[in-house]
Amino acid sequence: MFYEGQGVDKDYDVAVAWYRKAATLGNPAAQNNLGFMYANGEGVEKDLARAVAWYRKAAMQGNANAQYNLGLKYRDGKGVEKDLAQARIWFEKAADQGDKDAKRALENL
Repeated sequence: MFYEGQGVDKDYDVAVAWYRKAATLGNPAAQNNLGFMYANGEGVEKDLARAVAWYRKAAMQGNANAQYNLGLKYRDGKGVEKDLAQARIWFEKAADQGDKDAKRALENL
């Protein structure tokens, strides 16, 4: 709600605090969202390595969005060494769950 400003004023700092609480408790959606905030420097200093770490935690739990996001980081070499084989693995995992962006990414890899 704080990230999107739904029913409250948009506040990335507060969104990060709530995402972090849920992420540390193992919630994969929150882990992915926290990774996104680190990747984009929203409410935190931009840190691609931390983004990758949070994406990986969520991806390992089967979160398709995180799998796709992790694949992007491997494809582009951002926050992690470029590795197209790893990108393919993560895109395939996300695509197997129906992620259309991951399917397109596989076609263009």
